[in-house]
Formats: sequence, C-alpha cells, structure tokens
Amino acid sequence: MGATKTEVFTEQQNSIADLAKAFAHPARVAILQLLVARKACVCGDLVDELDLAQATVSQHLKELKRIGIIQGEINPPRVCYCINPEVWEEARQTFGQMFETITNVTCCN
Repeated sequence: MGATKTEVFTEQQNSIADLAKAFAHPARVAILQLLVARKACVCGDLVDELDLAQATVSQHLKELKRIGIIQGEINPPRVCYCINPEVWEEARQTFGQMFETITNVTCCN
C-alpha cells in the first residue's frame, strides 16, 4: 500500500478527509453522540457506556482530539472531554457546503 500523497490535494480536501475520518468509525460516532448529549464526559464513563476497552476508547479519543473536534480538560486522575463548538460548527458547514455544491446528481445510465 502506497503513501497517501496528501500534498497533491488542496488544504480543504485534506481537511474534509480528516473530518470524514473522525466519523468513519462507529465507536467515534458513538463517542461524539454521547459528548453532544451529555455536554461533557469523563473517559471512564465512555468506557462503561460503550462497553469497549479503556485502550480502545483512548485511541478513538486521541484521533478525535487530533483533529480538534473534541477538547479535553485534565483534572488528575480524570480527563473530561467535550465537543469543541468551533470545530463542530466548521465540520457542519464544511459537509453542508460540500453536499450543497453537488446537486442534480445523476447516474451514468
């Protein structure tokens, strides 16, 4: 499998792909849904709610935090995560604009 060659794509295309990656796994979708519903969440609560291993939840949180769609506040021994409203709004607008620009989709038949 070759390199992704992200440099040949626009910044916007790479940004959309990063956002899409965040939504590309059902565990990350579930985490985002829980954070939206609760307004904030502690990692241990996510583990209990999702019935996934702590390490698995941590990896998904790391990916979501990498793109900035969630933010975490460290209060040892806990980390409280929540949705980053600015990035959430950017994602909403980005996907909305992309789908709005693609109209009159027809099949080749």
